[in-house]
Amino acid sequence: MTSLEETPEESPDDQPAAATPPRSAGRRKGTPSRPWLVVSDSGQACFEEVGKHSIMRRTGIPAQDLRLLDPLLSYPSTILGRERAIVLNLEHIKAIITATEVLILNSKDPMVAPFVHDLQSRLSNPSGAPHQVAESRNKLLPFEFRVLEICLKSTYRRLEAETLILEQEAYPALDELTSKISTLNLEHVRHIKSRLVAISWRVQTVRDELEHLLDDDNDMAGMYLTKKLAYQDNGESSSRVEVDDDAFRPEEDKYEEFRNQIENIHRNLPTFKPQVQELETLLEAYFVQIDGTLNKLSRLKDYVDITEDCIKIMQDEKQNQLLEMVIILSFVTMAATAGIVVVGIFGQNIHIELFDLPTYAQFWETTFGTIGGCVILYILAFGLAKKSGLLR
Repeated sequence: MTSLEETPEESPDDQPAAATPPRSAGRRKGTPSRPWLVVSDSGQACFEEVGKHSIMRRTGIPAQDLRLLDPLLSYPSTILGRERAIVLNLEHIKAIITATEVLILNSKDPMVAPFVHDLQSRLSNPSGAPHQVAESRNKLLPFEFRVLEICLKSTYRRLEAETLILEQEAYPALDELTSKISTLNLEHVRHIKSRLVAISWRVQTVRDELEHLLDDDNDMAGMYLTKKLAYQDNGESSSRVEVDDDAFRPEEDKYEEFRNQIENIHRNLPTFKPQVQELETLLEAYFVQIDGTLNKLSRLKDYVDITEDCIKIMQDEKQNQLLEMVIILSFVTMAATAGIVVVGIFGQNIHIELFDLPTYAQFWETTFGTIGGCVILYILAFGLAKKSGLLR
């Protein structure tokens, strides 16, 4: 009986009220969580459903930086060094690098799969595949720089591969257009030129981003996540030791000194500037490679411009030939018109003494004289046009 009495009290009025809070809670949560591929420093990977605010708390990056990784938005290539993370938006790679893990947003993209496989293999066996900078110094890079190098290498490989494909297609197409100008060839070259502009802009963006980092030591220093984390841990542990040693001092003095120590630690952390030669060497290596790819595209663009100039000259030549043909036909028309005038005069219904002659000798003389006069008129006009430079 008790359950029967409680049931009508809950069903009619309380069900709509109970359905309302989840909707309002959903609005408070904002954007839904997304699957992130989390790769640890040992190469182990797992998927995690994480929301925007959880990512911000986990990595310490602001919302505007997280917006750079939105796959629905188009942003140029960007590398941002923050207090606890590096935000990476390089071509197909959209990731957040911390001192201990990598969070990849678009890992399910087929173009990202080779990068993820290379990342896991490199992290799981760092000594088996020596890195470019590590080869020269025989020293293993920090975790964040190893990941950054893999990202830069994957980006360079993709841009270089697209550039080589474009070169293999562009040069024969341009040569064919030079030998035969047709609508099909012109359309093919126009498509190639649009691809060239797009790839050049992407490569230029990556190059400019690397150049910007190389020109600013503060930005490079901010990307030393492992050293900053160790520096911060040492500062906090030393502060705890000093406070424990003064356990017998008055509470007011201990609190004041503790507060000063904490303020000094946080004041010194932003000014932490390690030596950036290690990162500078890494960035310079890929800056040179990206710059080489950009030079290839620049040479291809110059070849396209030369081909376009050649085509314009050929078109101007054809146009000049057509104009010459028009002038020649105008002279022919003028000479023929003169003969037609003579024929028209004789065709009038008037009496001419020439018609009363018993033979046709005068008729043929008049006919051939008219034709000869037309030819002489044409020759004179043609010679005058050639002398004045209208014809070659």
